[in-house]
Amino acid sequence: MSLNSVNTNIGATVALQSLQLTQSQLQATQKAISTGYRVADATDDGAAFAVAQRVRSDVGALTSANQQLGNVKGLVSTTLTALTDVSNSLNTARAVLVKLADTTVTGTQRAQYATQYTSLVANIKTFFADAKYNSKSLVGNIGGTAGFGNVAVVRNEVGATYGIATFGGSAVVGSIGASTLTASSGAVAAITAGGVFTKIINTIGSKLNYFGAASNYVDNQVTYNNDKIDSLNNGLGSLVDADLAKEAAKLQALQIRQQLGTQALSLANQAPQSLLSLFK
Repeated sequence: MSLNSVNTNIGATVALQSLQLTQSQLQATQKAISTGYRVADATDDGAAFAVAQRVRSDVGALTSANQQLGNVKGLVSTTLTALTDVSNSLNTARAVLVKLADTTVTGTQRAQYATQYTSLVANIKTFFADAKYNSKSLVGNIGGTAGFGNVAVVRNEVGATYGIATFGGSAVVGSIGASTLTASSGAVAAITAGGVFTKIINTIGSKLNYFGAASNYVDNQVTYNNDKIDSLNNGLGSLVDADLAKEAAKLQALQIRQQLGTQALSLANQAPQSLLSLFK
């Protein structure tokens, strides 16, 4: 192919190809700077973008799991508050029963202690009935209201669950609310080592331990999920985030190359003009 041709300008073709390549690279760099991502979509790196989308899905699922765990934390904390107040009231009621167990306590004095005991039992029933969070309760059958039922909260991004069992508060109230407990013989029987009142105190203690452990589990799971979210985000950043310092330097270099490429193309386009001098 002749170099002295007005039909084919090899220099302009080469300059144009180089300029187009520079402009393509410049667009990619500008995209990375404007989005902050080295891989902003599947056109940048399909495999990396697919991995990034899966990681983002895991992060979103873990975030949702933590929100559900937060709801259960509120429910468990409310239950613990009620159980603590019940335990305190049981301790006070036990002291009253000790007085009622004394056969020398009679007449008006016994009636007053009986009233105190009955009032404490009523308070305990109220504590159970009010142990609600977001209209849900882990204490059932108080005042004819059923409990929320056993909880199976989703704890992670793959749908694994953590179970928390409910218990019937009405059984507790029914056991300690008998009128026979205000009689001296009934009080004595209730506060003995195997008595109904002693058993109830032990039951509430066990429930405090159970729900305390459940509360700690939920806290630990939320902490673990947050740590995992941080790790996933760090890995995601390494995979798709742009090195902006590097991209800034690259942008300046490409802008200079673009200017030089434009000038080179202009010079190449002017080359055939020199052939006109041959015809003068």
